Amino acid sequence: MESLRGKLLIASPKIVDGNFRRTVVFMAEHTDEGAMGLVINRPAETTVGEAVPELTWLTDDGEASVWVGGPVAAASVIVLAEFDDPGQAAVLVDDDLGFVPAEIEDRDELAANVRRARIFAGHAGWGPGQLEAELDEDSWIIEDARRTDVFTEDPDALWSTVLRRKGREYVLLATMPMDPSQN
Repeated sequence: MESLRGKLLIASPKIVDGNFRRTVVFMAEHTDEGAMGLVINRPAETTVGEAVPELTWLTDDGEASVWVGGPVAAASVIVLAEFDDPGQAAVLVDDDLGFVPAEIEDRDELAANVRRARIFAGHAGWGPGQLEAELDEDSWIIEDARRTDVFTEDPDALWSTVLRRKGREYVLLATMPMDPSQN
């Protein structure tokens, strides 16, 4: 299978697991060894200032939300950012989009090179063949990612917005209530 790195996975209605129901996952890595992504439409009630005050310099202020990146390693912090100088990234997912290094040598230099950042607690992960099996079961819908998706200002609407963008049968799916019996 072709790598899904840089793509979105949209949870189909088949997914009832509370960790992934109606999520949109930005895929950061996808190889034969497994896959890793970040749920991009689940802001936490906790702010960066409350949870990781040492990272407030990466956000406009300490009031920015921490985002729930997924159930794996939920206590770990991952910072996804757009870089003016992509060489500052620990790992790049796309041309200028990647991860802030865990060890920062010059915080001021890095801050000057980060256009915007989002701080996640945890991530979504799949072992070898696990994601492919879920795709075969139609658990996920694949879509190209846009930066406006990755840094969405309206996380509650992202799932339906991305489905509508796919068109045809997905437009109807995007209008489906959380509990179809309430339809």
